[in-house]
Amino acid sequence: MKERVVFSTEQGKMCPECQRAVAACVCRKGAVLPTGGAVRVARETKGRQGKSVTVVRGLPLEPLALAQLGKTLRTACGSGGTVKEGVIEIQGDHVELVLASLLKQGWSAKRGGG
Repeated sequence: MKERVVFSTEQGKMCPECQRAVAACVCRKGAVLPTGGAVRVARETKGRQGKSVTVVRGLPLEPLALAQLGKTLRTACGSGGTVKEGVIEIQGDHVELVLASLLKQGWSAKRGGG
């Protein structure tokens, strides 16, 4: 059985098919790989000088659709944010609002991070 690399510290997530970074994937055209579980919404402060950020992980969407959903969530929260490597980050502690919005849109979302 040949071992496959799924994550590289230099390149991030790796495509299981072509063994390239997800951003440089030739077989899936850079699509975000499905996680096989519920969407997780958590509040994080680590590495952000104590400032709270709401993080949404596990959305199996194409990069363009993920950016559009990120914009919708930021607008609902009335806050700024970004989409990086398949993760939506929204400035501030908006976990409950984001969870409600995702559930309303039909996503199986759960609170993550304890």
